[in-house]
Amino acid sequence: MMDDLRELYQEVILDHGKHPRNFRHPDESNRQAKGENPMCGDRFMVYLTVKDGVVEDVAFQGRGCAISTASASMMTELVRGKTAEEAETLFQTFHDLCTKDDEDHADHGPVDDETMEKLMVMSGVRQFPVRVKCATLAWHAMNAALHGQDAASSDSF
Repeated sequence: MMDDLRELYQEVILDHGKHPRNFRHPDESNRQAKGENPMCGDRFMVYLTVKDGVVEDVAFQGRGCAISTASASMMTELVRGKTAEEAETLFQTFHDLCTKDDEDHADHGPVDDETMEKLMVMSGVRQFPVRVKCATLAWHAMNAALHGQDAASSDSF
């Protein structure tokens, strides 16, 4: 990873890890899913408010390492206001960024450049394979909630 991207990755992890955005239980949520990684103890509940096919609100609660907390925090910021289909695309794009080589996700399809830049920051987790599950945990829970499932375990990713 380039030094500038590595430094940005570390800054984002520290910022979102220490000051997570949308760390709360929204009163109006109508979908939720638990994400748990028993290997490291990360455990989150992701809450969505989906109306007319749009994610109007997204939040999370739980505990985890700095990487999982930062990733959950970023996810809430990126998914809010998206259609369910766009949120699904963000999930798949993020998952690919964390698990595939650069050339395997060079064409990010319908994800706009600004969002892609934000997602790319977290792609540094690829260099630490044991941390990929930490980074993707909340995203898997969000995706499970979108599809009306109530849990996403580390077995599914």
